[in-house]
Amino acid sequence: MSVPARAYLSIGEVLSRLRTEFSDITISKIRFLESEGLIEPQRTPSGYRKFTTNDLERLRFVLLAQRDQYLPLKVIKENLDAMDRGLTPAKVVGGVASPRLASNDGVLTSDQFASDNDLRLTRSELLSASNLTEEQLTEIESYGLIAIRGRHFDSDALAVAKAVAEISAFGIGARHLRAFKTAADREIGLVEQVTTPLLRQKGSEAKARAEEVERELASLSIRLHASLVRAGLHRAK
Repeated sequence: MSVPARAYLSIGEVLSRLRTEFSDITISKIRFLESEGLIEPQRTPSGYRKFTTNDLERLRFVLLAQRDQYLPLKVIKENLDAMDRGLTPAKVVGGVASPRLASNDGVLTSDQFASDNDLRLTRSELLSASNLTEEQLTEIESYGLIAIRGRHFDSDALAVAKAVAEISAFGIGARHLRAFKTAADREIGLVEQVTTPLLRQKGSEAKARAEEVERELASLSIRLHASLVRAGLHRAK
C-alpha cells in the first residue's frame, strides 16, 4: 500500500528544491522574504512552517524576478498582488497590469456563466482594460450599469465596461443603455421566480440544483435575447 504524499513541504525541503536553480538561496533568505510579506506559509501547531506548491512557485517567481530582472522587492510584491487579483503583471516598472481573460464571441455558455469571478481590478486598471474614460465610468455607475464590490471591480464589471466602450464608438451614450439594465433586471426576476422555491428546500442537493437551474436559465436568457435582436434586425431590412 503506497503512502500518500504530504500536501506541504518543510522549509528544508523547499530549500533543497530551489538550490539547484538558485545556488545562493538560504533558509535565512526564505525567512526574510516571508517577513517582507512576499510569501505566507502556514504553520503547524508547534510553529513549523508548512509550504504548499503555490508557496514554492511564488518563491521561484520572486527569486527569478530578482536575479533576471533586478526588480526591487516593492515592485515584485506589486506584481504578486496583481497575479493574486487575476491580472498579468505590467511588463515595465510603472506600467498597468492587465486582466487574464479568455475572449469569446459574446454569447455565454452555462459553464462560462458558472466560472469563478476572482478578478479584482482597481478603478485605474478597469479604465485601462476597458478603454472607458473617467467620465463614462462615472456616468454608467450613476445609471446602475456597473458597481464596485468592496474595493475592486470584478470580471462582470469589466465585461460591461468594455461593451459600453465599444458601443459608445457608434455614438450611443450611457443614458441610452438604461433600457438594457431594465431588461436585465426583469430577466433576473424571472430566473429568481424559478430558483427561489428550490432554495427554500432543505439539503445541499436543493442548493446545487438551484445553482444549476440558475446557470442554465441565465444562459438561455442571453441566447434568447440575442436571437430576438437578430431576428428583429433581419425583419427590419
